[in-house]
Amino acid sequence: MKFSEFNFHPDIFKGLKIAGFKEPSPIQEMAIPIVENGSDMVGQAHTGTGKTAAFGLPMMDKLAKGEIERALVITPTRELATQVADELYHLGRFAGIRTLTVYGGVGYGRQIALIHKGVQIVVATPGRLKDLYKKGKIDVFNPEIVVLDEADEMLDMGFLEEIKEIFEYIPQNRQTLLFSATMPEPIKELANSILYKPEFVSVVGEDEVTNNVIDQRYYVINESQRDEAIVKLLETEDTNKCLIFCRMKREVDRLAEHLQALGFNSSGLHGDLEQRDRETVIKGYRRGEIKVLVATDVAARGLDVKNVTHVFNYHIPFDSQSYVHRIGRTGRAGKSGQAITLVTTEEFRELQRIQKEVGAEMRLATIKGDNGIDSAGLEYLAEQIRDIHIHNNASQMLEHMADMDKDVLLEKLVSHLMQEEQQNLGTQIGFDQNTVDSMMEGYVSEQKATRNNNRRKKRR
Repeated sequence: MKFSEFNFHPDIFKGLKIAGFKEPSPIQEMAIPIVENGSDMVGQAHTGTGKTAAFGLPMMDKLAKGEIERALVITPTRELATQVADELYHLGRFAGIRTLTVYGGVGYGRQIALIHKGVQIVVATPGRLKDLYKKGKIDVFNPEIVVLDEADEMLDMGFLEEIKEIFEYIPQNRQTLLFSATMPEPIKELANSILYKPEFVSVVGEDEVTNNVIDQRYYVINESQRDEAIVKLLETEDTNKCLIFCRMKREVDRLAEHLQALGFNSSGLHGDLEQRDRETVIKGYRRGEIKVLVATDVAARGLDVKNVTHVFNYHIPFDSQSYVHRIGRTGRAGKSGQAITLVTTEEFRELQRIQKEVGAEMRLATIKGDNGIDSAGLEYLAEQIRDIHIHNNASQMLEHMADMDKDVLLEKLVSHLMQEEQQNLGTQIGFDQNTVDSMMEGYVSEQKATRNNNRRKKRR
């Protein structure tokens, strides 16, 4: 099928042609005729399948032809709102369609003024949009088409009540479109309450949970090896842009700074960053100026960046749904991707549970250490030396060695540290299958013994 078969307004067709659209993706081919027809719709598709154009093109076609005057798109995060608004702007610019992003963290004044001036499309996050409607600031904005994008992300982030309240302010005589990668029960209930006789389309197979073009690996390591493992993987993997997930904000800052010190083009992203700093980091990552983005789950939600080749789980996620969302940042639009998880023996059972729940094929891997210390390794060692705490008896020790030349003494001490580092580099990162099996047997036995001891204590 060709886009010319949809009979779009000439200005919309010109926009999609210049944007490089040639043939519609499956979700576009199924969704566009339904939206053009005016029916409500539920679309199930992963991020990166062309959802924005699937609802954006027919929506802007109706605007260009004068069939509607206003449209609203609700997204879970400000980053996604900005991305959607940018794509809609490029597709609709020749038709003169004005688009506005509305989100928190910035002043109300400009957003309210532009809505009153008559922007045709508002792309908004739930919190700020609810506030504007509740305070009566945008009563003039009555959209005829409303799109709820990434609905399952809204659920994960706790926005369901805000969404329900927003729909109380929106006129009933509207066309409503809901897009979601997964369809948990709360999303189905929401769809039943806000849509009227919707049509359902899906490009997600019944058994599909994670993208089958993503190669999923895991390394079983000691807790102390996390930094060493992630550095070695970054050095040996053929990465373009990569995303590293940590559980805590302070871990994001520490790891991002550590990688910067080793010469990696890295930056951190988490909820404590100022809005301006968040936007700078995301723009830099999208443009390729930042190659390694270290982030928390919440900060990376809704982040849609092209050409992410690798997702690293520095820490294993808390649940299977988080795992799916994390690794879904790579392997998009038919391209292959790599998802690599670091786990300790204590976390291994949790990984097995996630593997079972998502039906993913994950393979155990190992990586050999180097035979020598490269420039990055020397820089890392220098950083370690700078951070060493000075022992209370260090001065006394130096007095015992006062007969030695100071330069020779310094070289000997550094040589000792380098020999230790050399030994570490020569070791394998990640345990092999036999070792993992043996360790897990010991771990299970230890757990059983602990449970038995606890039972005996209770009986006493």
